[in-house]
Amino acid sequence: MPPQHLPPEVRPREKLLARGASALSDVELLALLLRTGIKGKGVLQMASELLALPRDNDGRAGFDGIAGLLNASAHDLDRVKGLGPAKRSELLAVLELARRAMAQQLRQTQSLGSPQLVKQYLQLQLAARPHEVFAVLFFDAQNRLLAMEELFRGTLTQTSVYPREVVVRALHHQCAAVVLAHNHPSGSVQPSRCDEALTQTIRSALALVDIRVLDHVIVAAGNALSMAEAGLL
Repeated sequence: MPPQHLPPEVRPREKLLARGASALSDVELLALLLRTGIKGKGVLQMASELLALPRDNDGRAGFDGIAGLLNASAHDLDRVKGLGPAKRSELLAVLELARRAMAQQLRQTQSLGSPQLVKQYLQLQLAARPHEVFAVLFFDAQNRLLAMEELFRGTLTQTSVYPREVVVRALHHQCAAVVLAHNHPSGSVQPSRCDEALTQTIRSALALVDIRVLDHVIVAAGNALSMAEAGLL
């Protein structure tokens, strides 16, 4: 049923204005962004199906809920019938706004007090990538974010990381500490032995210039693991 045919109290827009955004389901919030459905399919049905979209034969990500959708790339969205350039642009803009809002929070707060925020930020940045990406977050002495850089890119299964380059970039930013991060396109966030060995190698290299490794975060669609929280650092 189109939203305009629903009672006013359950229409997404009216419901949001009357009760706040938290009162809406994921489907209702997405329907507000999409605004209209397509022929034979109302916007609420379209939103519901979009959230449940499976991975396709070309390897483009399925969404499996709002977190997966927020990690979607333009490539993932372009296969969805009814999502024209305008709607795709709006969804991608929401994702970018979320990234920038989290980055601003990390710059303004002591990030060690918000490890969950760091993981969420890294999920938004890296989880949707179809290949491995190794990134470094650089922090000042108050643990506020100075910058994030993607230093190395690899294949679906591995990437070549050079500790010397991490040290060079850390010195460039004059940082006091770093958080290492990379994604696992396979979907698992469990660190491999190579991940653990690489972490210790970079930690030792940075220790020579008095820069701490606060954490190494591994992300995948809908999940993230902190090696520090797991006792692996």
